Amino acid sequence: MTIYREFAPAKVNLTLEVLGRRADGCHELASLVAFAHDVGDEVWLDTSKPAGSEVSGPFAATIAGQNLIDVTLSKLAVAARDLQLGHVHLVKNLPVAAGIGGGSADAGALLRAVRRANPKIEELIDWQAIARSFGADVPVCFENRSAWMTGIGDRVQPLDALPKLAAVLVNPLHPMPADKTAQVFRTLKARPVTAETSRRKPGPFASAEELLIFMAEHGNALEASACAIAPVIADVKRALSETAGCQYAGVSGGGPTCFGVFADATKAAADLQRTHTRWWVHAAVLG
Repeated sequence: MTIYREFAPAKVNLTLEVLGRRADGCHELASLVAFAHDVGDEVWLDTSKPAGSEVSGPFAATIAGQNLIDVTLSKLAVAARDLQLGHVHLVKNLPVAAGIGGGSADAGALLRAVRRANPKIEELIDWQAIARSFGADVPVCFENRSAWMTGIGDRVQPLDALPKLAAVLVNPLHPMPADKTAQVFRTLKARPVTAETSRRKPGPFASAEELLIFMAEHGNALEASACAIAPVIADVKRALSETAGCQYAGVSGGGPTCFGVFADATKAAADLQRTHTRWWVHAAVLG
């Protein structure tokens, strides 16, 4: 086999706490992460062709700067000379810089594809170390399952039995600053992290209702700052909250993508798309 396909699902921060700012300027986080395994990008690795990449899909033209696929190929080439790489075709279905993993999901998917393509030496490679070298969401996206993410995103504890949630993902497709995430954290003005600042892995959750209670109690510490940078985020969350059947509405990461939990997510997505025709709206199962 020379062609390996990996799905790169949207990542959703069900909760996100900022525990403080470190001396190096990075922020300590604690986040309950789930994935929408029916909404995401596609990564195709063809080991019969020379290393390289191409991008297609509805959001291919919106990628700014260096593609994380190319960065991942470069890191892998350095990590082990014997690795079989190849040509990567990325189908970009997710909005860029949207707070739902995006490039991190693509990088994680490519790492998994290369691991599958190299069964004889896969155990010799520290795949998580490569994922951690990116920072941000790549370690949890490489694991590709619900998890408790702490540190600066470098510590990932999988959650084996997170209740599934029927959700609607919404992105307003509104232009965002190139340094949106940096602006959000600057606006937050987090206090210095202390030795006492830590969070234990939550759960297990006996039901979706119990999970929703936890989400409501912890929320997203970046939401207010994100809304200050991009007020449209508050509009999106309000639209979700006011849609019939909404059980919970929140912001993923630093936005602008928001998510709502519904008993009937398919109907809710259709209702929202009818009234907001220019928004990116997708029903999804989070878990």
